[in-house]
Amino acid sequence: MAFTATVGNQQVSCGEDQSMLDAFLRAGVWMPNSCNQGTCGTCKLRVVDGDVDHGDSPADTLTAEEREAGLALACQARLRSDSVVETLGGAVGAASRPLRDLTATVLSNDEIARDTRRLLLELPEPLAFHPGQYVELTVPGTQLRRQYSLANTADEDKVLELHVRSVSGGAATERWIFTSMAVGDQIPVTGPLGDFFLPAEDSDDGGPMVLIGGGTGLAPLIGLARTALSRDPGRRVLLYHGVRGVDDLYNLDQMAELTKVYPAFTFVPVLSHEAPAAESVHREGFPTDHFIEDVDSARGWSGWLCGPPPMVEAGVRAFKRRRMAPA
Repeated sequence: MAFTATVGNQQVSCGEDQSMLDAFLRAGVWMPNSCNQGTCGTCKLRVVDGDVDHGDSPADTLTAEEREAGLALACQARLRSDSVVETLGGAVGAASRPLRDLTATVLSNDEIARDTRRLLLELPEPLAFHPGQYVELTVPGTQLRRQYSLANTADEDKVLELHVRSVSGGAATERWIFTSMAVGDQIPVTGPLGDFFLPAEDSDDGGPMVLIGGGTGLAPLIGLARTALSRDPGRRVLLYHGVRGVDDLYNLDQMAELTKVYPAFTFVPVLSHEAPAAESVHREGFPTDHFIEDVDSARGWSGWLCGPPPMVEAGVRAFKRRRMAPA
């Protein structure tokens, strides 16, 4: 049985076993979302009227007190009646790129760095997305889904580029992508997802940007940086890539080309567990520390972080130290 969810002036039909988030995104109605697994709380909303089943909502993300107060996780909650909901932040019912299910063909699966592969997946038709968003791949023979950020810009909508790092014992990496996945394989892809993307061009203030990525966290930052530079070739963009050693670096030719084409673009590779060679452009330590050294004040800047939680936390502290606005 389907029920209707109303947010702002938008109404969306939700299937009995369909999350509110899935229903809204497929209808092209925006709701804040990030992990889509119930762990981040980004999609938390308020049920103003109606009943929901909270499903597998984790107690540490959605407390008993919050449930009593009418809060729910849109990615986990299923409607049990027609309901009225409101988001806790962001645009209510704003236009979005509709969530879709497609079957992609593996064009290539190449090793590009230590324990890291680049997947190129060809779609049967273009997928509209915002640079910085991600897609989900379904692991063959299972119900497991794994999320990978897009390294593409919006006009590269027919062949998706994903960067994948091997995870010890991982069902998606060690048992599939790094072993049995072959060119020509057909793969279920769902997307786009996530709210990690630039504002629309008419809302983008064009201010300086700093992007800090750890490991394959570089992927969405590439799409963001290239999009920002295409809008304004003179925009100052700093991109830091933090890895353990030089064998973990990749896309260096692409970074060199961007540096050549856009004089205001700077790429800084940083090694945390290896001393750079003499006269190398690589730096030693952590990218967040180098940002503090390189920038005296980040007032008017925007900051973008993608990588392991400790790096993201360090990045937030670094941005605050340089007086970047919290928004």
